[in-house]
Amino acid sequence: MKKFKFIDLFAGIGGFHLAMEQLGGKCVFASEIDKFCIERYKENYGIDADYDITKINPEDVPEHDVLCGGFPCQTFSKAGKQKGFDETRGTLFFYIEKILIAKKPKYIILENVRNLVSHDNGNTWKVIKKHLQSCGYRLTEYPLIISPHQIGVPQLRERVVILGIYDPENVDKYLNIELGKLKEKNDNSIDDILETDNYEKKYKITKQEERVLSAWDEFYKMIDLKVIGFPIWADYFDGHMEEDFPQWKKQFIEKNHALYVLYKSSIDRWLKKWKIYETFTPTQRKLEWQAGDSIESLWDGFIQFRPSGIRVKAPTCFPALVAMVQVPIVGKYKRRLTIREAARLQSFPDDFIYDNNDYQAYKQFGNAVNVDVIKTVSEALFNYKESE
Repeated sequence: MKKFKFIDLFAGIGGFHLAMEQLGGKCVFASEIDKFCIERYKENYGIDADYDITKINPEDVPEHDVLCGGFPCQTFSKAGKQKGFDETRGTLFFYIEKILIAKKPKYIILENVRNLVSHDNGNTWKVIKKHLQSCGYRLTEYPLIISPHQIGVPQLRERVVILGIYDPENVDKYLNIELGKLKEKNDNSIDDILETDNYEKKYKITKQEERVLSAWDEFYKMIDLKVIGFPIWADYFDGHMEEDFPQWKKQFIEKNHALYVLYKSSIDRWLKKWKIYETFTPTQRKLEWQAGDSIESLWDGFIQFRPSGIRVKAPTCFPALVAMVQVPIVGKYKRRLTIREAARLQSFPDDFIYDNNDYQAYKQFGNAVNVDVIKTVSEALFNYKESE
């Protein structure tokens, strides 16, 4: 399509908006209830998105060719309670259905979490599919599952995208949409989105964080075990455990004690030098090495301070940005991911005006759809032709 009209439901800060606009679309309506996102939408696109979809008369929605929506996903997410349609947020999908019945746009593009496909043993997807088909839409048999890293954006973030074409007479025929050759994780590099020197001092790690990471870097180089298949827990080097510990925890403790016995003199010196038990918090006394043998130093990877410990990964792809994020640390720069870099991981342009409040900015990008992902699948949908 050269020119078309679209609506942006559950609009957030406009990931769908940017993708559609780049494909020649004009936004004729946007709906969002978060006041901070509404401000971002207005400032970046000049559109007032301050409309609650639960209070909109579907007949009042402008005519459009494409309905876009990243409907709330917490009820289907593994991070949530997975109540699905039993929870109010889950039923917001049915407000989309009401607009489809009233306006019958040619295309639908909906985004949600990876877990949507398997939620409730697949019944959630069956319900969604049934309702969309009853509205006259042909769909793929299952939603497309795609991550930004597959199109060259270094972020591991699998999401489902539901694509549909209004074709009431053929709703029983599935669309066969191909995305072409996709990239592997190792085809990516975090360097593609990094700001090398144009960042503020506030992103630098603290002296204590640098001290903790330097200690663990020394520890990793001190042992010969370069592929560590279990978390290192300094608190359990002595091998003590309680009877009521679960079996998996007992196995990890046994492995930690065996490692300690093997390198006892070196580890004892390390514990004393860095005052591990005296000056490190319980979580700082844990290391999760998930970089395999791809790097030789902790500072060559990227790092997260997590409740489960310090996690180190190879510098190919960042983990999924989420609304409540432990902001990753770029090892070689000894700083956290900047807000602009977070925007780039979601394929937002550098001229996008983000929130002045860091918490809100990270949250908004974490909740956003990836612009390039939506653009890629939308092009495949708009150019779809029936195979011979």
